[in-house]
Amino acid sequence: MSGSGTLRRFLPYLMVAPAVLILVTFYVYPIGYNVYLSFFSWNMRGPMKFIGLKNYTELFTSHDFTQTLMNTIWYTVMEVTLVIVLALLLALFLQKNTLVNRFIQTISFTPNIISLVSVSLIWMWLMNTDKGLFNYILSLFGGDAVGWLTDKRIALFSIVLVSVWKSVGFNVLIILSALGSIPPYLYEAAALDRASKRSVFFQITLKMISPTLFFLTLMNIISSFQAFETISVMTNGGPSNATNTLIFSIYKQSSEYYRVGYASAIAVVLMAIVGLITLVYFRVLNKRVHYR
Repeated sequence: MSGSGTLRRFLPYLMVAPAVLILVTFYVYPIGYNVYLSFFSWNMRGPMKFIGLKNYTELFTSHDFTQTLMNTIWYTVMEVTLVIVLALLLALFLQKNTLVNRFIQTISFTPNIISLVSVSLIWMWLMNTDKGLFNYILSLFGGDAVGWLTDKRIALFSIVLVSVWKSVGFNVLIILSALGSIPPYLYEAAALDRASKRSVFFQITLKMISPTLFFLTLMNIISSFQAFETISVMTNGGPSNATNTLIFSIYKQSSEYYRVGYASAIAVVLMAIVGLITLVYFRVLNKRVHYR
């Protein structure tokens, strides 16, 4: 009996052991080893040399890193704002279950299943300064050619447009699901009270889908901080470092310059930023979310 009781006591731990092993192997250990590497100088060929906080000191005194950090922040702000606002407006427009609306939903979701590399190549042609479709259309109206990817003033926004075009359809479908789950009697009660459309939207619709918007905003923030493929294919971080982001900088420092310790320090900073944003978002904004 005692043997059976002991087995029963440890059975839950045995059941979760494979999941814990996978978590430790593929998440906890890589994170810990990355933090460990950030205190070393290593080019992946010679021996590792402990240098303490020198990687972090160089990081926070580097103009290029400051610009890269600001690029990442601006990219995130623009991308998340445009995706959430456009997805909400489009979802409200497509709320009725009609044949035309279902077709538009399919069209808007299609970019989400296309490879980012393929998407980037298509948009590179559209935004080509000399032979791109966008500049060709501008020329028909007498406009000057725009350096969508070569002008450092607008290159980052051009990358944002590509990301928004690809991801807005997925967000539309999630918001449509949330809109469809709102109880109809709430709108019926508002109609009986002769509430204005503005009041109905802010007091019923927006409040009832706020948990979904909360989730999508957080997921889009994390995703935008990890932007890589579009930048790698379309601009390679240029022009003049104008589209370089933290993830792409990690790749450049580790794979091209072989500064693994420095790249690890950037990764630690990125991890800290994302973790802080997530914590603040849950602590502050979560209190304003209406849960059904």
